[in-house]
Amino acid sequence: MSKRQETCEFKTEVQQMLHLIINSLYSNREIFIRELISNASDAIDKARFKEQTEPALFEKDSDYQIRISTDPEKKIFEISDNGIGMTYDEVNENIGTIAKSGTAAFMEALQNSREENKLSPELIGQFGVGFYSAFIAAEKITLVTKAAGAAKGVKWVSDGKGTYSIEEIDKDARGTTITLELKETGEDEQDFTDEYTVRHIVKKHSDFVTYPIIMNVEKSEPIPENEIIKGADGKPIGETYRKVRKDETLNSMKAIWAKNKDDVTQEEYEEFYRHISHNWDKPLEILHKKFEGVTEYDSLLFIPSKAPFDMFRPERKHGMQLYCKRVFIMDDCKELLPEYLSFIQGVVDAPDLNLNVSREILQEDRLVRNIRKNLVKKIFTTLEEMDKEKFESFYSEFGQALKAGLPTDYENKDRIASLLRYKTTKSDGKYVTLDEYIERMVEGQKDIYYITGENLNALINSPLLETLKAKDYEVLLMVDPVDEWVTQSLHEYKEKKLKSAEKGDLELGDKVDDTKKGEYTALFGFIKGKLEEKVKDVQVSNRLKESVSCLSADDYGMSAYMEKILKATGQDAPVQKRSLELNINHPLIAKMKHIFETDTTNPILKDYSEILLDIAIVSEGGKIDNPSRFSKLVGEIMAKSI
Repeated sequence: MSKRQETCEFKTEVQQMLHLIINSLYSNREIFIRELISNASDAIDKARFKEQTEPALFEKDSDYQIRISTDPEKKIFEISDNGIGMTYDEVNENIGTIAKSGTAAFMEALQNSREENKLSPELIGQFGVGFYSAFIAAEKITLVTKAAGAAKGVKWVSDGKGTYSIEEIDKDARGTTITLELKETGEDEQDFTDEYTVRHIVKKHSDFVTYPIIMNVEKSEPIPENEIIKGADGKPIGETYRKVRKDETLNSMKAIWAKNKDDVTQEEYEEFYRHISHNWDKPLEILHKKFEGVTEYDSLLFIPSKAPFDMFRPERKHGMQLYCKRVFIMDDCKELLPEYLSFIQGVVDAPDLNLNVSREILQEDRLVRNIRKNLVKKIFTTLEEMDKEKFESFYSEFGQALKAGLPTDYENKDRIASLLRYKTTKSDGKYVTLDEYIERMVEGQKDIYYITGENLNALINSPLLETLKAKDYEVLLMVDPVDEWVTQSLHEYKEKKLKSAEKGDLELGDKVDDTKKGEYTALFGFIKGKLEEKVKDVQVSNRLKESVSCLSADDYGMSAYMEKILKATGQDAPVQKRSLELNINHPLIAKMKHIFETDTTNPILKDYSEILLDIAIVSEGGKIDNPSRFSKLVGEIMAKSI
């Protein structure tokens, strides 16, 4: 049977990405060692997990380790592991392409980083291109691998300049070996074949990796007494020490989560966070706790300081890893935290967990449900106890994720609501909590008022708020798309109803008397007839003070912003007519009434009816059906008024 073999060309955007990585992150060249070690550690994690159900595949080689070797003369750096290995198709899938979901986003972020002169290696971890960071230091990379249980191995070779080759080969041992043919370096640059340099980098970045990172290093050891040559005076002649090469474990392999938190330094926490998250930013908060009781387990959680670029993508992995007695069970553990907290990075080690646990069993496991409940409780307590500045830093990055928990986490609904922050018509651009809003409610105000939309400035100046402002009522300005789901889930807070400024009757007590309303019944009926395909009703407005028109929805109708969100995401928004509200105290409406009572056939009435609707749509940031006609009519009106 012939061996599979092919030479492939990198896509244009991949070549551009490699160019940016190699040239833009040159000052952080050492990061490739950490990335390759992390990949090797992940491969062994997967092997240990598979060993629980298929031990025969691993019985001849279960002494898991990562090995590093260098050759200063040939300028070679090599790293190998006896982890799960990869098949031919897996190499093509995982190595042949780069950051499948984030290529364009990575290039944009890195380009921005360059322009701001803030080049930083966190982009490597954030966008999942760790393997390719090796090209920062390497002229050529050769990867040889064999998957557990596979008959053949695979060899992948590339110089990172345009193509890569991949072929099936004969290989005995399971695992992966990556060989880097290093670039020439200057006198002041790091030499990655130097044992001290490699030892320092491993200690700095990968000391907490669970598996031994072994390197054959040169050591000095005493020469045995019986081998020492001595003179007539009994004193040694020549050296009493000699150089030998021995395997040395470079990392401590300490399970940091199992240690007492008083014994862990801030630097150790930060390095461990970088190891498990593949991020280079510092964590905003660290939650290290040993839970004791009927069952015991250790947890170490990190709240990141920056949101990942793909936080809301469905394919994004959760940040939690599950261990049992320091044996890796799984990453991407969705059962440990709810979806809206998936940005939390961390480890849980539960000694009483079944080692053969599956995701189906996890969902039903009482211990896992207990762990989840306690972790969520601990996270909320931490957020609630943050000082204002730190919390607002968190909220600017993860506020939308927190809001997404309201429709799904009924048990913690009140705690989530208490953490929400909004800018308001009175807050001068600062965030306000719902509790602060309630404290500031004016006498006679019964409800919490809000308005949704995509532009803060447009909301502040919305005609829908005119009567509320006149009464000195504060209004929450909701500009995140997720806020539409917040308002659908949070109907009241601390016995105060949340009321939309654009829906239903505001119930402000400023009713227009029926007699005055009656004077406009005929005109409003006429306008409704002209707009019947576009509006549900035409009615006297209790919202407007200065503006002439606005659109409002029923209490349970869809907001204008929600309709826009659905259309923007390609969903079919249900056909919804809203009511056109008119300000009968506005001179335009009085003049239209006079014209209508004088000559109902006057064509200006139809034109003005259309303009009133267009004005209402424009004022809420919407798009009118016929901008050209609107522009023409407004121009004519302006000309006549001069």
